[in-house]
Amino acid sequence: MNVPIVNNTEENRFEWWIDGQVAFVDYAQTEDEQITFYHTEVPPSLEGKGIGSGLAKHVLDYAQKHHLKVRVLCPFIKTYIQRHPEYQQLTFL
Repeated sequence: MNVPIVNNTEENRFEWWIDGQVAFVDYAQTEDEQITFYHTEVPPSLEGKGIGSGLAKHVLDYAQKHHLKVRVLCPFIKTYIQRHPEYQQLTFL
């Protein structure tokens, strides 16, 4: 998919608009170099197409690029990290 994932800082979420629908990850970022991922949501019609995994990879790459420590409260992203151990060094708690 050649559609960019956008960091909507006003809504505190990363958004991926596909076919007029939005998939997103809610987050909170603090000034002390921490980011918490709360929830990932993919519309039912987009499920099974790798959208959730694409979002998870994007937000974790964002955290890595910006040297942020990651707190994961979102079960989807938590599972993604378990399947992709290269991101485990980003997490705390």
